[in-house]
Amino acid sequence: MTSRIDERAAGLEVIDRFDGGIGWIAHPDERMRRASHALEIDGDVWVIDPVDADGVDELLAELGTVAGVVTLLDRHKRDAAAVANRHGVEVYLPDWFDGVAEDIDAPIVRFGAELADTGLEAHVVRKSRFWQEVALYDPAGATLVVPESVGGSSYFLARGERLGVHPALRAIPPREQLGGFEPDRVLVGHGSGVLEDADAALADALASSRRRMPWLYGRTVRELLPV
Repeated sequence: MTSRIDERAAGLEVIDRFDGGIGWIAHPDERMRRASHALEIDGDVWVIDPVDADGVDELLAELGTVAGVVTLLDRHKRDAAAVANRHGVEVYLPDWFDGVAEDIDAPIVRFGAELADTGLEAHVVRKSRFWQEVALYDPAGATLVVPESVGGSSYFLARGERLGVHPALRAIPPREQLGGFEPDRVLVGHGSGVLEDADAALADALASSRRRMPWLYGRTVRELLPV
């Protein structure tokens, strides 16, 4: 394994570091705090919803050789093509995603219930004309990756939450889609994930989504008001 990069000098914020995985936020000052991740499976590195930045390749090299780039949300095309082309690999899309491949200037591979032969399970979270989302679950490592329906950025989080349901889904949280998981860690597409007691954080987020919705919306409105 290579030595760790100087994370501050690289201009990115490294998050969610654990054995077999790592995450980063390419633009730490950005309010949306778009988070990217990489998982190592049998020496292969799978890059998930990446936002590119100086230092990303060095970060990936800590885990191994890039085998593919994965897009888990129709809106998360981000820098998938740039990262894939630089490493000479394909971009992997769920086989039912519509209107996404056309906007990615890189070779495309489709996947179904499993990502390639990684053992990573693909679970549909939302499937509509306006929102196409898949979560990845690693049963061997109990890692759950949810790109959008839950998050860790401040605008996802009500008071006391470590993980929060997306503001647009607070009234109809994805309990059926995500409630059956008991992960050791949850990685998200916005903000830092949860690496300790993640099963409790996820259960709390789903169970309390509606009850905490007025507080979250109220804070959002207050932040938007001129001072």
